[in-house]
Amino acid sequence: MDSVDRIGSTVLRLSRLALYLAWTVPLMPVQAIGLLLRRPWVATFPRFYHRWCCRILGLRVRRIGHPVAARPVLFAANHISYIDITVFGSLIAGSFVAKSEVAGWPLFGWLARLQRTVFIDRRVRSTVQQRDSIAGRLAAKGALILFPEGTSGNGNRILPFKSALFSVADRSGAGSLAVQPVSIAYTRLDGMPIGRALRPLFAWLGAMAMAPHLWRVLGLGTVEVIVEFHRPTTFAECGSRKMLARYCQERVAAGLEAALTGRRQTPPGSSPPETRRHPAATDIPAPALG
Repeated sequence: MDSVDRIGSTVLRLSRLALYLAWTVPLMPVQAIGLLLRRPWVATFPRFYHRWCCRILGLRVRRIGHPVAARPVLFAANHISYIDITVFGSLIAGSFVAKSEVAGWPLFGWLARLQRTVFIDRRVRSTVQQRDSIAGRLAAKGALILFPEGTSGNGNRILPFKSALFSVADRSGAGSLAVQPVSIAYTRLDGMPIGRALRPLFAWLGAMAMAPHLWRVLGLGTVEVIVEFHRPTTFAECGSRKMLARYCQERVAAGLEAALTGRRQTPPGSSPPETRRHPAATDIPAPALG
């Protein structure tokens, strides 16, 4: 791990940190005012913000497939790092489901509140309350991004998906709810494949201190991230929350493996999945604030 810790440039770290703060701090009151005035653009403004954050942090996002456009929708994704938030936020106009501790984090907790994150307590006895909080947002035709592993993984494989929160898909208040599995993988650093030895550069596990990890990440070069949107499903199609969790886990696991190995299976008679990179900075339109 010592050699891993030495990777990166201090100059790059400082310049990225300065740019990130210069971009983030002035935009926080813009989103806050939009929320206060209940402006419709507050749902899409974070996506515009996160796309530029990806550029500042050297993240080159490769999208495979499309996020479901219909609302309400629940995106079920694997979780590797807090960096996932910026990557998913750049692709999906939605809010996150996060552990309650995040609300108290400096800066990141404020950003989470501005994106209307649903905070949940991971204790078992609060499962019903968690489900009701999520169901309320979905009943209002929202889009939520859920990490069903319940914690972050090491980036080499996914952890079992917890089925308890998928019970929200069976609540009539959520209406016709689509559930879409999404996989994320960090695959290349400066054009070179990221092997098992370098994946700890990105994986942030619960026991790690965030500040040293973030400082290390800021010094890396250009990172390719592959995000794949898999075929959506519904509770009715799967038949139970456990089968729904299993469906999502299997698709996400397959997507992670395909991204890490570079091998993708295309069913007979179908065309290869569409891939799309983020547009250049000059092609990203500014949101309408009125």
